[in-house]
Amino acid sequence: MATHNCANCPIRAKYDNNPKSLIGRFWRWHIGFYPGWKGYFNTLSEEERDALRVKYNLKK
Repeated sequence: MATHNCANCPIRAKYDNNPKSLIGRFWRWHIGFYPGWKGYFNTLSEEERDALRVKYNLKK
C-alpha cells in the first residue's frame, strides 16, 4: 500500500494560505489529474472526502 503525504503537502498549504497565488493555483490544477491525490482521496472516509469536496470545490 502506498503512503500519501497529501495531508501535509507544502504546496497544498500554499493553496490553503493563498489560493490565488501561482503555486496555489498550480496545486489546485494538478489535483485534477495527479494519481497520488486520487489515491490519497480514496483512502479517506466518506465524511473526510465530503469535507474536502466542499473546501476545494471538487466534483463528486
